[in-house]
Amino acid sequence: MDGKDIGRGTGYKIKDLENLEEGQTLMIGGKEIEVMGIISSEDYNSGRCFHSVVTSSTPAASECMPVKPFINPLKNASTTCGKEQVFREVQNCKPRHDPNAPNSLVMSKPTQYHQRMFNKASLPIVDVVVDPYLSVHLRPHQKEGILFLYECVMGMRANERFGAILADEMGLGKTLQCISVVWTLLRQGPYGGKPILKKTLIVTPGSLVKNWRKEFQKWLGTERIRVFAVDQDHKVDEFVNSPLYSVLIISYEMLLRSLDQIQNLDFDLIICDEGHRLKNSSIKTTSALTSLSCSKRIILSGTPIQNDLQEFYALIDFVNPGILGSLGTYKKIFEEPIIRSREPSATKDEKDLGKERAAELVRLTGLFILRRTQEVINDYLPPKTESIVFCRPSTFQLDLYRKLLNSHLVKSCFQASGENSPHLVCIDALKKLCNHPCLLFKSLQLKAKDPGHNEHDFYENLVEIFPCNYNADTLLESESGKLKVLTNLLSAIREHSPSDRVVLVSNYTQTLNVLQEVCKHHEYKFTRLDGQTPVSQRQQIVDGFNSNYSSSFIFLLSSKAGGVGLNLIGASHLILYDIDWNPANDIQAMARVWRDGQRRTVHIYRLLTTGTIEEKIYQRQISKQGLSGAVVDIVKNSNHIRFSLDELRNLFTLHEDSDCVTHDLLECNCTKLANLSAEQREKTSTQKRGCQLGSHHSQPDKNFSMSELMQWKHFSMQNSFEDPFLQLGKESISYVFQNTTNSQTS
Repeated sequence: MDGKDIGRGTGYKIKDLENLEEGQTLMIGGKEIEVMGIISSEDYNSGRCFHSVVTSSTPAASECMPVKPFINPLKNASTTCGKEQVFREVQNCKPRHDPNAPNSLVMSKPTQYHQRMFNKASLPIVDVVVDPYLSVHLRPHQKEGILFLYECVMGMRANERFGAILADEMGLGKTLQCISVVWTLLRQGPYGGKPILKKTLIVTPGSLVKNWRKEFQKWLGTERIRVFAVDQDHKVDEFVNSPLYSVLIISYEMLLRSLDQIQNLDFDLIICDEGHRLKNSSIKTTSALTSLSCSKRIILSGTPIQNDLQEFYALIDFVNPGILGSLGTYKKIFEEPIIRSREPSATKDEKDLGKERAAELVRLTGLFILRRTQEVINDYLPPKTESIVFCRPSTFQLDLYRKLLNSHLVKSCFQASGENSPHLVCIDALKKLCNHPCLLFKSLQLKAKDPGHNEHDFYENLVEIFPCNYNADTLLESESGKLKVLTNLLSAIREHSPSDRVVLVSNYTQTLNVLQEVCKHHEYKFTRLDGQTPVSQRQQIVDGFNSNYSSSFIFLLSSKAGGVGLNLIGASHLILYDIDWNPANDIQAMARVWRDGQRRTVHIYRLLTTGTIEEKIYQRQISKQGLSGAVVDIVKNSNHIRFSLDELRNLFTLHEDSDCVTHDLLECNCTKLANLSAEQREKTSTQKRGCQLGSHHSQPDKNFSMSELMQWKHFSMQNSFEDPFLQLGKESISYVFQNTTNSQTS
């Protein structure tokens, strides 16, 4: 049951093994084994036989459990004082809010099994109703999320387990759902109406501490609840010494500093925002939170987990310790069969077993993981137009790209293996070249001057691919195809929609420096937020930009350093200047402007350099998307970024003769399609939906995939193109995919 191999044996006759029955014995690995029972192939393939202790708290399983009859608490009261106290308690045994009122949100009633376990005093069952002050603002998916969280922390979904993971995408109101649950349980409970919570701990990234406090004030006001946010001016001591506060909001960093004080406090619920940082059970933060004696734990994470199954196990084991057994058991039952089934050399039996184990893992974790995509709120948002813009590289970029691909550094990628291969260095160099040649030149200069660097000689030689008189300090927009498109795009936005504002996103601080110089050159007023921005100032910067009185035209944002949880609805245009291997990072960055509170039509642009490594990264991104939930993210993407020799050759290939390699892979004929009737075009598009990138992806995904690109509009710059914002940079654009989501704000 722990997943250990006790013994192995070979040379048995199949006939003897097939005829084994209960009570018979067999010698395996020097040990005598007695058959105690027969496991069905279904139970073995799913792995269910190894974790029979994991059960859901379903009514069917619990109705057979007897429940104690209700006892009048006044009957045996001996003193007058006792009678009065108990009488007051019984009088309070009624719902705090009317469960029959219109639009009331009533929590699930406990089953008989739950009552037997947690209502030892046989108190009356009372309806738990979310405060109408909150419920009037809740959307259907938020009500569903609150019910889910309530059932999880009350132990109603998995027996004697009180943890949950809310993995909704950004913008769906995870914060509001948690505030509703906290406020409800601080004032109510199903047994005699007694509150479930006294104190709640909310741990969050430093940049979101003030945001959480503002959200509590926004939805509940200061007269209903007092929350204490730890910052430079407010220490944990004040919370400890004051009876006024029932909620403590603290950053992960401050938690570690104040751990001794917090360990002395009794918290009834812990909420970890951006909880994917707990994916490693050995880090200090996870150990610190695990040391707190609180069984009710909630993780919030809008970013699907995409690295490996052990990280997923760490999150599960934090919210519901031991529910999947030990790590060794988990690896043996789930991780190893699932990963083995995804290997190219996997047999049909191994693939089938991996599929069954993955399905069982999804079923088990589905008891306490909830994930919804932004599709659930599309009807509440204004229209959005998303464009994938393929930018022609400049002549200078093409020349440097060819030289780099022919360099000794790139050629060594095909000879070295494992960690010795410099392919990541080459990929980084090509990505910088796509952004602007000056970024690559400055990087090469720094590394070439460092004699202690492993690739010192390589970098020294690579500097020579630039002209001897090249000056990286003089920023020429004409040297980068993407930068030319960007400047034309900004100019068109300024011209056609003078009141609109733009969020300009990059993964790299150095690239933001280049974009900042562009803003200065064109005299665009800008605001910037990156890793160097003090945490205490970030929310103030965001609020200032979102204000109607802001004079900034552009918000420069580092997606990695400053992107977590930011709401930038003051802008209606977002431009993603470069691309990340992880599609979740780009999706999160693009969600900054199209979210609750946005009133204008949103335009999102992703800039890619045609025929280069950026197209390859984009193709890899969209072939990994279309994921149905946080657990499936794990199952489908359990490998780190690895490249075979063929994949490396493909990455390091420059396609100069194509306007869009991605479009070529779709194998669609847009010219013929444009001449068909609407009915014929829809029929043709339907027939094309099965088109996928690469042979290792078998079926179309329900979210974004290569097949869905067939449903987007395809624009070659040789044809007519109506977008007024992209029209100005038409000469530097080779191809555009465009899609409009026609939602309506309600």
